[in-house]
Amino acid sequence: MAESERKYITSEELRAHNKPGDLWISIQGKVYDVSNWVKDHPGGDVPLLSLAGQDVTDAFVAYHPGSTWHYLDKFFNGYYVKDFQVTEVSKDYRRLVNEFNKMGMFDKKGHGVFCNFTCIAIMFAVCVLGVIWSDSPLVHLGCAILLGLAWILSAYLGHDSGHYIIMTSRGCNKLAQLITGNCLTGISIAWWKWTHNAHHLSCNSLDHDPDLQHIPVFAVSSKLFDNITSHFYGRKLKFDSLARFFISYQHWTFYPIMIVGRINLFLQTFLLLFSKRKVPDRALNIMGIAVFWTWFVILLSCLPNWTERFLFVLTSFSVTSLQHIQFCLNHFSANVYVGKPHGNDWFEKQTSGTIDISCSTWMDWIFGGLQFQLEHHLFPRLPRCHLRKVAPVVRDLCKKHNLPYRSISFWDANVSTIRTLRTAALQAQDLTNTAPKNLLWEAVNTHG
Repeated sequence: MAESERKYITSEELRAHNKPGDLWISIQGKVYDVSNWVKDHPGGDVPLLSLAGQDVTDAFVAYHPGSTWHYLDKFFNGYYVKDFQVTEVSKDYRRLVNEFNKMGMFDKKGHGVFCNFTCIAIMFAVCVLGVIWSDSPLVHLGCAILLGLAWILSAYLGHDSGHYIIMTSRGCNKLAQLITGNCLTGISIAWWKWTHNAHHLSCNSLDHDPDLQHIPVFAVSSKLFDNITSHFYGRKLKFDSLARFFISYQHWTFYPIMIVGRINLFLQTFLLLFSKRKVPDRALNIMGIAVFWTWFVILLSCLPNWTERFLFVLTSFSVTSLQHIQFCLNHFSANVYVGKPHGNDWFEKQTSGTIDISCSTWMDWIFGGLQFQLEHHLFPRLPRCHLRKVAPVVRDLCKKHNLPYRSISFWDANVSTIRTLRTAALQAQDLTNTAPKNLLWEAVNTHG
């Protein structure tokens, strides 16, 4: 098309098309109408609803392989963005993605998937055999530890398969998701995709990132005391007397709650699968959850008494709390903001909202590659076996553009997280705040 024949709109005019039924986005200056595509988008409706009315080139590059570019043509509405500009940070970021693509890094997955599946199978087999054939309580506790570790590794595989193809085909990849997520861990892959895509796109946005919306139990910022509206859940996050009470002691309750945090994941799975919301592969997800609760209940029934059953569940949950804690360490003490994510500061938002956990290479298996949280957020399709290799490149790019790159030890990350929770807790305890009190609050906080 000749330059004189092109139709142009401004960025301001593009921003007006950001509502359901009227969703426009721009990629490299070309405008696409995705209003009808939103219901069929493989990544769900949240990404398009969150970034509508903006240039989304960096986000598109991060999440889509080169083979998807030709699908864009059918959504092109004939307009170009007149004042389209690319920042120096975005230029460098896209250059990196292109280089990694030329090197084949997005396709080279190593042997990690096979090794992890093998380890999970062995752990599950030993766990089941130990419960069935041994009468020793100590053996049963050892089996519970193995089950917890197997759940951790299985969750990492489910996470990886949700970001890129870990198997030989998309069909096998979906099967791997259902097995590692629904069948083995009892956590719906549909629920994970729904929340995780929103988390990546809105990293550490208090009103858009569901991974920071834990009222009334946790609050990482006093901004959550303003009863802000969750645009993800579509409801207010109420800071009432109950929330004030829990949050006032969150720096003490953090680790105990992490131990039973898995119960919340089970609950969230059921709430989504039996909601009125459109859920991809709902029937398959429900079948997978049914498989989990069948084998897990049968396994517990093989234990000799209720005391051992309770200790078995508590021990296995305690082991998986290491993973829950790690996810919190990656974000709780990082920078937060209120508002929608913006497509033109993709790289900056990821560096601002993430924290890496430094560790030796032999610990990579227990962290699942996600200790390189920034690298994963910037390159979500990059197999975990490459994250350690690209970390120095990302660090140099952050230094070049004067952006934060935080990589701290597991201990320091815990200290930083508890410090963040304590700061918010002390602010919640401030009786000058106007949240209504109840008798329990008054009793605990009575002085003199």
